[in-house]
Amino acid sequence: MKSSSILFVASVLLLAALPVLWPDPYVLSVVASAGIFIIAAISLNLLLGYTGQLSLGHVAFFGIGAYTSALMSLGFDVTLPGSDEPFVVAPKPVWLAFASGIVVAGLFGWLVGKLAFRVRGAYFVIVTISFAQVMRMVATNWVDLTEGPMALNSIPPLTLWVPGEGVVDLVTKASTYWLVLAVAVIAWLLVAALVHSRTGRAMIALRENETLARSIGVPVTHYLRIAAVGAAAIAGAAGGLYAHTVRIIDPDVFMFMFTITMVIMVIVGGKGTLAGPVVGGLLFGLLPELLRGRLAPEVQWILYGTLMIVILIFMPRGIVPALSGLRRRKRAPQARPQSAAAPAAAPAVQPPARAAGEAA
Repeated sequence: MKSSSILFVASVLLLAALPVLWPDPYVLSVVASAGIFIIAAISLNLLLGYTGQLSLGHVAFFGIGAYTSALMSLGFDVTLPGSDEPFVVAPKPVWLAFASGIVVAGLFGWLVGKLAFRVRGAYFVIVTISFAQVMRMVATNWVDLTEGPMALNSIPPLTLWVPGEGVVDLVTKASTYWLVLAVAVIAWLLVAALVHSRTGRAMIALRENETLARSIGVPVTHYLRIAAVGAAAIAGAAGGLYAHTVRIIDPDVFMFMFTITMVIMVIVGGKGTLAGPVVGGLLFGLLPELLRGRLAPEVQWILYGTLMIVILIFMPRGIVPALSGLRRRKRAPQARPQSAAAPAAAPAVQPPARAAGEAA
């Protein structure tokens, strides 16, 4: 087994043991909340880190997943334009509702990718921001469906069948934490499998040089859409988790600050690396809670911003690439003395012609 695989398994086991080692409900709640945004950051990293496309409207898919999952689990009726009869959807099982949130978010990812990837650079960023703002306005003003600012509440929690106990609601802090961890591991493994596949190599190729990738026949738009759908679906899963764990959502779920948080986690952790969003998410997901109550709010934000600037100045590629480079540099001096010793031993073996001349 590779060292990276051993590290991954050990990290998952250590995180899974947290409710046993540190059963404080507040700690578990904070780490679970950070875990939801780590899942969202993992999804954004697929688009930003592996295709090089900066989406500042990624929170839209998070919100779509949250609202779809909540509405499907609660049930709803709405009168569509041009129809006199209301469209009624009965409440669905929570896991079916959760899956529907992922599917709907992925469909919107395909739609936005189909439209937005016709442009690049700042134009793409503007399109994604506009899409997120449109979704927020829909959630705010379509009161018949979303309840608008009054929020959707009493959202049912996700459940799990336990032998001997039947179906159990995942409402305790420990069960919520394990649920978030399980979804995060699945999302990480899916992204890792995609990145190491032929599709992932094509994404990296167009990130490094899109013009060259086109010249050798890589269908750039096709692979960008795959990344957009995958990123949107995983963000939708994070949104569904948010809805079923918080159990109340309003249009603030589309806040622009959520996207900025995801971008910070990806860039500071190391975009284009599998561990980057996790490291950045743990750091900037837990830091505000660690500072809360100890320092004044304005001092917290100053320290938060200062730390981010310092990291990006001394580790411009992010924490994970910087640590990987340091590890390689530590290994390099051990190899140099061995390579330097080889030339010193070479003169001991004389060429045959020279040896024959000396014998004569």
